[in-house]
Amino acid sequence: MKSIMVVGTTSHAGKSLITTAICRILSRRGWRVAPFKGQNMALNAYVTANGGEIGYAQAVQAWSAGVSPLVEMNPILLKPQGDMTSQIIIRGRPVGKVNAKDYYAQYFEIGWRTITESLKLLETEFDLVVCEGAGSPAEINLKHRDLTNMRVAKHLNAPTLLVVDIDRGGAFAHVVGTLELLEPEERALIKGVVINKFRGQRSILEPGIKWLEEKTGIPVVGVIPYLQEVFPAEDSLDLLERKTHKEQSELNIAVIRLPRISNFTDFDPLESEASVSVKYLSPKQDLGHPDAVIIPGTKTTIPDLVLLRKTGMAEAIQNYAASGGTVLGICGGFQMLGEMVADPEGVEGQAGRYEGLNLFPMKTVITGQKIARQRQVTSNHPQMGLPVNGFEIHQGRSRVEQPTNNSSYQALFDDVNLGLVDNCQSVWGTYLHGIFDNGPWRRAWLNRLRQQRGLKSLPTGVANYRDQREQILDSIANEIETHLNLTPFLS
Repeated sequence: MKSIMVVGTTSHAGKSLITTAICRILSRRGWRVAPFKGQNMALNAYVTANGGEIGYAQAVQAWSAGVSPLVEMNPILLKPQGDMTSQIIIRGRPVGKVNAKDYYAQYFEIGWRTITESLKLLETEFDLVVCEGAGSPAEINLKHRDLTNMRVAKHLNAPTLLVVDIDRGGAFAHVVGTLELLEPEERALIKGVVINKFRGQRSILEPGIKWLEEKTGIPVVGVIPYLQEVFPAEDSLDLLERKTHKEQSELNIAVIRLPRISNFTDFDPLESEASVSVKYLSPKQDLGHPDAVIIPGTKTTIPDLVLLRKTGMAEAIQNYAASGGTVLGICGGFQMLGEMVADPEGVEGQAGRYEGLNLFPMKTVITGQKIARQRQVTSNHPQMGLPVNGFEIHQGRSRVEQPTNNSSYQALFDDVNLGLVDNCQSVWGTYLHGIFDNGPWRRAWLNRLRQQRGLKSLPTGVANYRDQREQILDSIANEIETHLNLTPFLS
């Protein structure tokens, strides 16, 4: 199978970005391209059309390639949930949870078989697969059980790009050190080095490039400038680098940065709004007086709820809501807004019943059976009749009484189980990930906040975020294509 492998000298070097760009570049050249990451550890996930769960980054890469996301593009997804354990997703379905030590003892052979079978299936549908590694391919203590990096490259005999982040410093040492730690047959597959996140003048870098090429015998095939586009991230490290304020912002929205925050890609559409600043707050920080507070999804609702209580953030949110502030909970955050969250089987850890924030008359029971599915619904609020698309991923069942004329809350959509809003339209909750991707709904929700501030409403007849995402993907591909020579990888 024709293939390209992308590995990095470190985590956060830009592998996902480069892989995504290559998918778009080659797709525009007429290739039918599939992205691939054999094993991903991430809490940002997406649900495919058949209800399978994969890393969100691989979904973005599929969209960049102009194809639908498939579970074969990320056959193994590990979702950390604390206490050194992770939930294991194989071919889109949860199969259990295990700690790191036992995972490799119990799942290594199964994992490698799953990876090779997935690649074989992709081969039947696509011309070329662009594979992304994880972390570094040269972790000495992990190489013997690494399912994601050079084992895949060797299996495919894939010409491999080595990406280094020059912005963090030590780039030349990272490249040389990584190559020194690879086995001869692995190093032979490295056909080019990409220097990523470069902020300076190329002429100043040239002597270093010349030295590196002479030292390693491997060409530098790309020097990629530092890109300012908001790009969907794989892990919460990215949140620490994001800007928290825009000069022209009129609304300030606080997202609680829960310890096990998941699917914070839900908020990329908000960050794309020129008039909105999104700030991620630690539960230990002061809540302040934002225009809205969002409690996001989490891999483990109860431990994060307990932490909100310990830090005082739970009380701060309750007081904020009581004073008329707008609160929105998504998925696990929605569950926290109810009266009680119970985990009778200890799915998230210790079994028990825990008091929620008491902002909705709702009770949730965490169960071992996960719900993962795409949804198409119609909104009742903030504007009646808007079509809304998204997806569910949760391991809890919330019991909601059908609202009546005397109820203090109403159904947010035509499916009452998918979301609620109080009668003042101050407290909102939904199981729907991707809610803000829906442009008209997002604008209608923001306009309510703007009205409270006495600001003019924004037009609601806007496209969904996927159209804006397409523009971002084109922009990223255009920039990277200018600075990246893929010829050695396509011959």
